[in-house]
Amino acid sequence: MTGEPYRSYGYLTPGVDLPVFELAPEFDRVPPYADGLGAEDRSRAERLLRDNIVVSLHDHPVRFPDDMRQTPEYNRTGRQHTAFAGLAASGMTVVFDNMMDGTACVTGNAPWRWLDIITDLGMRQADIAHQSDVVVIRTLADIHDAHRAGKVGLLFGLEAATPIENEIDRLDVLYGLGLRQIGIAYSDANALGSGLNETVDGGLTDFGRRAVARMNQLGLAVDISHSSDRTGIDTCSVSERPVFMTHAGARAVWDTPRMKSDDVLRAVAETGGVIGMSAAPHTTLSHAHPRHTILSVMDHFRYCLDLVGIEHVAFGPDTLYGDHVGLHTVFGHLLKVGAAAPGGPSFDKVEYVDGLENPTENFANICGWLVREGFSDSEIAAVLGGNILRALEQIWA
Repeated sequence: MTGEPYRSYGYLTPGVDLPVFELAPEFDRVPPYADGLGAEDRSRAERLLRDNIVVSLHDHPVRFPDDMRQTPEYNRTGRQHTAFAGLAASGMTVVFDNMMDGTACVTGNAPWRWLDIITDLGMRQADIAHQSDVVVIRTLADIHDAHRAGKVGLLFGLEAATPIENEIDRLDVLYGLGLRQIGIAYSDANALGSGLNETVDGGLTDFGRRAVARMNQLGLAVDISHSSDRTGIDTCSVSERPVFMTHAGARAVWDTPRMKSDDVLRAVAETGGVIGMSAAPHTTLSHAHPRHTILSVMDHFRYCLDLVGIEHVAFGPDTLYGDHVGLHTVFGHLLKVGAAAPGGPSFDKVEYVDGLENPTENFANICGWLVREGFSDSEIAAVLGGNILRALEQIWA
């Protein structure tokens, strides 16, 4: 051992066991956010970030190729590289890590294959097993242990249950392999229900209802971020546990299909669930801030806070290490994440979301904004992670 920090898949020989890609940096890819905090506020924000359990409801804490066009080839290796150094500097305790999800094209040109998901889960955990600063989260005790030890925990999930096809026992298999959160559907419909881009919103299917019941039995957190409105509301009505919307925003703030109606937002809160504010480029915009920055995202945060109460809001920034705008360009045909529906609001395109560009900077800037805007210590602790912990106590019981 050399004593050097561990780099992802460091147990393999580059160029022999592992194809070599020039990866995006974990630090300083873009200029730092100018938060305008004074010394006293900065000190308070740093203390709150240090003392509290901080949970991202949705991020991709991995390094993508510096040239995002190489991502399909990179993903076909089955190995996304965890950003160990970036995570160590993030202030986060837990990241809901949804892996390759809709870009997992290991064995073909379309995502959501069962074997691709199993490969992804296995490869990422094999890598993590060769170091000790990042741990895998499977229980509430794991979260508290990680916080006490100053480590970062990855909680593995999927943005859609599409890979289970119509085999409900695959949920048990995924749980056994370490998965602890799963979405109902992505943009396209599947055996469980409709995705948010379907022309006809069919809602949750009978199989979907059985699947939600099994998720509840297992202790799999249910996510409706990419589900259609009716599917989301149906899921909330049948789930006996809190439901998450891990990464979305409010349609009343920005009227696109990717955002959620007041009825869906209320339905999540009524389960005891939590709504995570997303910052994927060109999604959570606002008319007050049509150029996407942390300020646009916080317009959605304030709206949801007023609608459902502070105990039901948190943050799932949906960021990564690399050119996220470029990722949407490369995988737009699969992800279908366009922010502007025909006739939707116009907006100024950006190269990155200032203030919420990657998992390292997210929560320092979120915490700083909350301090500057006058939120109390207890309110900040709740939205940084306390609300999510409270829901997990019911989901994982």
